[in-house]
Amino acid sequence: MQIENPPTEKPYDKSEGERRGLVIVNTGDGKGKSTAAFGLSARAHGRGKKVKIYQFMKVPSARFGEHRTFEAMGLPIEGLGDGFSWKSKDLEHSAQLARDGWEKAKEAIMSGEYFLIVLDEVTYPLIYGWLALDEVVNTLKARPKEVHVCLTGRRCPQEIIDLADTVTEMQQIKHAFTAGIPAQRGIED
Repeated sequence: MQIENPPTEKPYDKSEGERRGLVIVNTGDGKGKSTAAFGLSARAHGRGKKVKIYQFMKVPSARFGEHRTFEAMGLPIEGLGDGFSWKSKDLEHSAQLARDGWEKAKEAIMSGEYFLIVLDEVTYPLIYGWLALDEVVNTLKARPKEVHVCLTGRRCPQEIIDLADTVTEMQQIKHAFTAGIPAQRGIED
């Protein structure tokens, strides 16, 4: 590691641009996509902003750590799916759940009622062809200008990356799971 001197002057000028809703994408093969979106949600909620989280792959009855925390905070989180595809007993049913969930999310986005809407793991139903990419892109473009939308999941389609304001790609450098260590409650759920 090389030691650096801390900056003594601000390294950037204040932006003079318009404040507006952003499209934020957390993608890549590394851990932290949903976690970052949940942190963003907690930050907005802490500022008194109205937030809604939709999880496209989690079941409505899911009780992972984020569900318990957000329930205690009064921050709405809703599972829209039936688990990951390898757990599904009927992929057409999974696809229909994704389409029905998208209609809920689209309505919330277009209502202008929310400051931030998180579409957690939405890239999976997109890349499986369960959701129409053009419809998602058009909704993001047509949303009320003050609405922020955060999308998460691996392999985010380029069309969404192109229209997004902020894109972060989580890159896996090392992961405990690949070393044979099972998922840890409170870390991966």
